[in-house]
Amino acid sequence: MRNILILVCAIGIFTSCDAKKDTQMNINAMKIDTTTFNSIYSKYKESALQHRRFKHYDVDSLVQIHKQRDIIAVQKIGESFQKRAIYELSYGSGDKTVMLWSQMHGDEPTATMALFDLFNFLEGKGDGYDDIRKLLSSKLNIHFIPMLNPDGAELYTRRTAQSIDMNRDARAGQTVEGALLRARAAALKPQFGFNLHDQNIYYNVPGTKNPVSISLLAPAFNESRDINEVREGAMQMAVGMNNILQQYIPDAVAKYDDTYTQRGFGDNFQSWGASTVLIESGGMKGDPEKQQIRKLNFIIILNALIEIAEGSYQNYDKKDYEDIPFNASQLHDVVLRNVLVERDAIVYKTDIAIRRNERTVDRDFFVRGAIEDIGDLQESFGYDELDAEGLHVIQAKIQANPINDLSMLTEQAAFELLKKGIMGVAVKKNVEPQTLPLHNYPIHFYKQTVFYPTTTIDLGGTANFYLADKEGDLKYAIFNGYLIDLSKQPEVFKYKSRVY
Repeated sequence: MRNILILVCAIGIFTSCDAKKDTQMNINAMKIDTTTFNSIYSKYKESALQHRRFKHYDVDSLVQIHKQRDIIAVQKIGESFQKRAIYELSYGSGDKTVMLWSQMHGDEPTATMALFDLFNFLEGKGDGYDDIRKLLSSKLNIHFIPMLNPDGAELYTRRTAQSIDMNRDARAGQTVEGALLRARAAALKPQFGFNLHDQNIYYNVPGTKNPVSISLLAPAFNESRDINEVREGAMQMAVGMNNILQQYIPDAVAKYDDTYTQRGFGDNFQSWGASTVLIESGGMKGDPEKQQIRKLNFIIILNALIEIAEGSYQNYDKKDYEDIPFNASQLHDVVLRNVLVERDAIVYKTDIAIRRNERTVDRDFFVRGAIEDIGDLQESFGYDELDAEGLHVIQAKIQANPINDLSMLTEQAAFELLKKGIMGVAVKKNVEPQTLPLHNYPIHFYKQTVFYPTTTIDLGGTANFYLADKEGDLKYAIFNGYLIDLSKQPEVFKYKSRVY
């Protein structure tokens, strides 16, 4: 028999006293192993979403499909500043109300993909998982708002069409979308919340080179970051998530900064009485479109919903939450150590850190590599690292003869030029945007703007140069911020570049 505790309501927009929590510990939990989660995910992954830069049209189309299935309730709850529809999808008739919202920053889409995977699962039947659906539908009343910032998603940018950071609009409600989220919170009065985001890929687990693939946070509800029953519940939920994540990505989980902000939605939901967890999707080597991290979102959200339905999240000790380390920010795309650099006829040894900055083109992107730091970088890490002891910087060359168009050069031929010290090739014919403005060739093509190789290693400067041994033999290319071993044939050419 479960004992029920009626919570004293927090002061805020949640004025109902219906919030209930199971207080009996050691509740029997529906344990699901990783093999089962993997099977569920592979069956229900939404195939229409495979890349991060999907548009409102893609989401709208999927929402209409779910509406027609008539298992998850679909409601248009408002429109964005630029009049794009914003939807709420609801599931279950239980007495525990849960809110999940994603993509309040338009360029943070990972959890949106995971929510559509989850919708597919909730609509399944007769696959051996009906007990999970029965538990969720009978105990929970779940409300999802995917793509809360469709205007930002259209341009793949953080802010709304009003140029406001929506996640700093919980107090004032100056954005159309932020005011809508506030209104839905006031109407639903959730006991639990999930604030779903993406963080930059350069956070690492402190003291390691491990990228933080998932950050968790039980946001503070006041300046002193006190722990009341509401925040403790969020901490316990985060512990449950971390326990699963450690089975998939050991030592790749951290906590996000818990500094209190009066403007933040996570902080306000916590103060309004909803045990709220922030999930930040970070980075993972070899997962540029965050498809593996999407899977992790699906798994930890589904498991958390199960534990909320059972009340079993309360079995976790909040002290285990405190043991999760906070994000460090020491990670780069490439770190070169002990490189010999010449400047003003003086040769010196130093470390070089490089990051690749993404630039969106409709549904795709290209990168521009830049030198992020120079000096003693023993405490810095890279997705790719190289001890370049005995190697020195060599300037790249430009091919003397231009080519007529890109079709004259294959990716392999471009790689052969790269191995000869050539990083730039002029193109005679105009390159139209609808043909091939972006490419994966390991070489720079230019038409209107001349390509200039890196001549000096400068902070913020370009990252297009070679590393050679003392005999002058080229060993590595630093092409547009990518580290390329010239002695090895690349398995796949995936260097995101653009014609100049």
